[in-house]
Amino acid sequence: MIDMHTHSIFSDGELIPSELVRRAVVKGYRAIGITDHVDFSNVEHVLKNVSKAKYLEDELDIQVVVGVEITHVPPRKIAPLAKKAKDLGAEIIVVHGETISEPVMPGTNAASVELSDVDILAHPGFITLEEAENARENDVCLEITARNGHNRTNGHVANTGMEAGATLVVDTDAHSPDNLITRDYAKLIAMGAGLSERQANAVLDNSLRFLKS
Repeated sequence: MIDMHTHSIFSDGELIPSELVRRAVVKGYRAIGITDHVDFSNVEHVLKNVSKAKYLEDELDIQVVVGVEITHVPPRKIAPLAKKAKDLGAEIIVVHGETISEPVMPGTNAASVELSDVDILAHPGFITLEEAENARENDVCLEITARNGHNRTNGHVANTGMEAGATLVVDTDAHSPDNLITRDYAKLIAMGAGLSERQANAVLDNSLRFLKS
């Protein structure tokens, strides 16, 4: 399992990074992205502290990818915050998409898929075909999510992403220990979104791009 969207106590997750990473190892993870929620008020604090979890790579058989999830930030401010996070050392940039479960500002999806600094648009709700095509052009992955509530539009995201030729990935958006999943379960989530078994396996392999050589 390669999961690039999880949360620790440095935002609204339940676990300190070491426990989050250890539990991921037990689930068979090859890599985990710790992408706590940020805006301009806390991005330095989050990256400074989560980056210390990189020491776990020397002790455990897993890659720890330090990143952020830009969350409820006005669309016009996403680009400068993404650049700031990259400059501060973020290895992956996730943007909290326009999920139907939260009042994310309209225009967030459109702004995010136009940015080369953004790696993943998380749970993007009723993303449009044009937005998915822009995601393809700018190499922004669209997320099929395991998280309850956000996952109610997985079928639409998968269908629209496939039609546009965008890159799909499966992540957990884990906030608690029981949110972590195995690769086999991730495949079921992808298939539950309407993908064939072959397509589901291909989507899971899309996350190999985030592994360090």
